[in-house]
Amino acid sequence: MRIVRAGDDVAVWAPAKVNLYLEILGKRPDGYHELATLMVAVRLFDTLVFTDEPAGELILHCRAQALSTGPDNLVMRAARLLREHTGCSRGARMRLVKRIPLAAGLAGGSTDAAATLAGLNRLWRLGLADEELSALAARLGSDVAFFLDGPAAWCTGRGEHVAPLRLGRMLDLVLVCPPVGLSTAEVYRNVDSRNGTDSVQPGDAIRQAVERGDIEAIGGLLHNRLQPAAERLCPRIADLQARLAELKPAGQLMSGSGSTVFALCRDPDEAQTIARALRRGTDGGELKVFQVRSCS
Repeated sequence: MRIVRAGDDVAVWAPAKVNLYLEILGKRPDGYHELATLMVAVRLFDTLVFTDEPAGELILHCRAQALSTGPDNLVMRAARLLREHTGCSRGARMRLVKRIPLAAGLAGGSTDAAATLAGLNRLWRLGLADEELSALAARLGSDVAFFLDGPAAWCTGRGEHVAPLRLGRMLDLVLVCPPVGLSTAEVYRNVDSRNGTDSVQPGDAIRQAVERGDIEAIGGLLHNRLQPAAERLCPRIADLQARLAELKPAGQLMSGSGSTVFALCRDPDEAQTIARALRRGTDGGELKVFQVRSCS
């Protein structure tokens, strides 16, 4: 996440993420799932610009027609939570430029919420420490705190307990987003009813491979417990996974609860070759294909 003050405005670049590993450990008493996941922030950014609003209102503008700008939006929820927590009465005009696809397993809403906490903390000169912002982030959603600690982390609990990891090298990826998104809640419900009893796959090996920067090892250890459930809801995911496998990257996997599938590539040239092949495909016009690197 990058924050810049330009005159009276604060601009924040909010990155997407991919999950290199996601395992469900069980069901919690609060109804959420206990999980372990390895997340990496990538260079596909939403941009938020925050401007002081003298009347004390919170106003969100976004041109993405499919995205609500009302009180249910995570940006608005984050702004209200920050004011309630601090007693601040100042307002803000918030402009969101949306590039991260919606309902795609890339945590677009979560990263925007984290950017809002960080951006308004700067705009309103609240002086909240990182630990305090992370505690607020955990109240907003499972992935939000990660974006205050990236670029890579091992996350547990609902995802709100974040232990930063060192990336042994930059990661080159190709993200493939079909035109249909998936409901996270529906995917998790499907896991409970269909494959929640499968044995847990340990994550120590992939954590070590990430810290070593061993791309071949990472590619062989990619794992997402949610993918079979997502494929039942959206068979297109399995088709994309197979297409990526034919192009022989180091590995391929669905991110989060879908519907994005990504290829882990050995270098930028391989990523470019794979991205071009996908864009030339018969459905290249409807797929969104992004060649990205991990954040530094």
